[in-house]
Parts: sequence; structure tokens; C-alpha cells
Amino acid sequence: MTTREERSNQITKEWEEQEEREKKRKRRWFWAKILFLFTCLILGGYSYMRWIGTSGIVVHEYRVVDENLPSSFHGTKIVHFSDLHYQSTFGEKDLTNLVDKIQDLEPDILIFTGDLTDAKTKITQEDLQQLIHAFQKLSAPLGMYAVRGNEDYHNSNFDVVFTNTNFKILDNNYELIYSKSLTPILLVGLGSQLQNDFHLESAFQLLETNDYYTISLFHEPDSISSILSKYPTSLAFSGHSHYGQIRFPEMGTLFPKDGAREYSEPYYSIGSTELYISGGLGTSHFPLRLWNHPSINLYRLVNH
Repeated sequence: MTTREERSNQITKEWEEQEEREKKRKRRWFWAKILFLFTCLILGGYSYMRWIGTSGIVVHEYRVVDENLPSSFHGTKIVHFSDLHYQSTFGEKDLTNLVDKIQDLEPDILIFTGDLTDAKTKITQEDLQQLIHAFQKLSAPLGMYAVRGNEDYHNSNFDVVFTNTNFKILDNNYELIYSKSLTPILLVGLGSQLQNDFHLESAFQLLETNDYYTISLFHEPDSISSILSKYPTSLAFSGHSHYGQIRFPEMGTLFPKDGAREYSEPYYSIGSTELYISGGLGTSHFPLRLWNHPSINLYRLVNH
């Protein structure tokens, strides 16, 4: 026969067991909620970086002041775009938006600094026709110029598109640009240093015997060190870095690329040279952007 004390001990044990089961149930529920919230955070963050972070086009405007700029170029507008990596996260609707924005800015000079498509992205004939048709709508009275990026050496897409537009391909070459006077500026273009197509002597040959206000176009921003070791340039424009694609405030580029390890941010002043880097429009390696929307640059050149 069970005594009162034994019965009391049994009831106490049952309560303790029930309390322990309740604690375990609450712990499981707590960690289930944490896991759910963490999963939502990861999926939400990924969705934001994939679909919102890669959408739209921001226009970054810069006032470039240089007293050495010929007076006939005072007020000149240059629009700079780069790194479409077409059909990565930048598609046909984005292309239409890009053309509209460039036309609205009414550039005097339009420049492209490489990576029209990506080596790993399948590009169809229809894609190429979309690019040609879009770029044929663009115009700039003082000229439109393009240089190759490192991805443009893996196929013929760059040549197919730009030779069917009014862009001039300026790899390892130069152009004298005139505006309202007999004093030109020198626009120099270089191929990709990562692809060993980087020939300074060909591009800068006019500076051997002349002194021009010089603007340089090239893809990888770190190439500026090689340029300035031999030739002066007042302005330099490049792309390639994407500003790292994923950025955090006050931290800057998180994932620097080869060719953009020394220079990856939007702007640098290097002695008497100003280097401006485009953050690009598409994506490469991973289809994500954070605090770094697709963008183009507008420069207003003034001499005072």
C-alpha cells in the first residue's frame, strides 16, 4: 500500500517531469523562432541584394575643375558608363533605361570603359541585336568612344556591337578632339592590362612631341600606376571594380578584384591626375549588389 509520503513524492516527481518537458518545449520553440527569423533575414537580404540592389540606374555627377583645360572645352559634359555584363543582372529593360538616361543628359562626349558582356554568360544573336539597336540611338557631338575590358577578349561580342554603331574603338590608340577652336584635347585609350593588351607607346605617341590636355580611358583602374610611370594625364576614367558590388557604410569595397586592388573606390587624386571609376551596371562572379546600385557618371569639365 502506497503511503502518503510516497504518493506526495510521486506527484512532485510528475510535476518536475512535466515542468522539464515544458522547458524543453519552450527551448525548442525559442530556437525554432530564431532559426525562422535567421532564415527570413538571409532570404530577405539575398532577395534585396539580388532584385532591388541590382535594379535602377543612379547618375553620379562630378564637377571637374582644371585651369589647364582649354577654354573651348569649358562646360563640356562627359557621360561615362561601364561594365554592362549584359544579361547578368542587366537586361533589355535596363538597356532601354540606360539609353534614355544618357540621352536625357545630352553628353558632348560619351565613353564606355569595357566589359560589354561576360565570358560565362551565354549571349544570343538577339542579345547582340538589342545592344546594337540601343547604342545606335546614342549620340554625342564630340564623339563616342569605347575600350575593351578583360571580359571582352573571350568572344567577338564587343566588336560585333561597337563596329555597328557610331562608337570609335580606342584600344591602344588616340583621338584629337576639337571644340570651337584650333586647340584640341587628346583622348587616349588602352586595352586590358589583365589580358596583356596594354601598349602605352602606341596610345601616347602624340605626347612624345606635343603637349596636350590629356584624358585617358582604360578598364582596370590599377593600370593608372603604369600610365603615370611614363606619361602625364590630367583625367583618367576606368571601370572594372564595381566598387566591390557589396558595400557597407564606412567600409567601402569588400571584395576587390584583380586589377582594382589598389584603386577600387569612385575617385582618387593622384598628384596632378584625377582618376574616376565607374561602379558599373551589371554584375560579375555573383549577381548581388548592396549599397551600390548600378550607375553611370556625368562629368562637367570647367577651367575655373
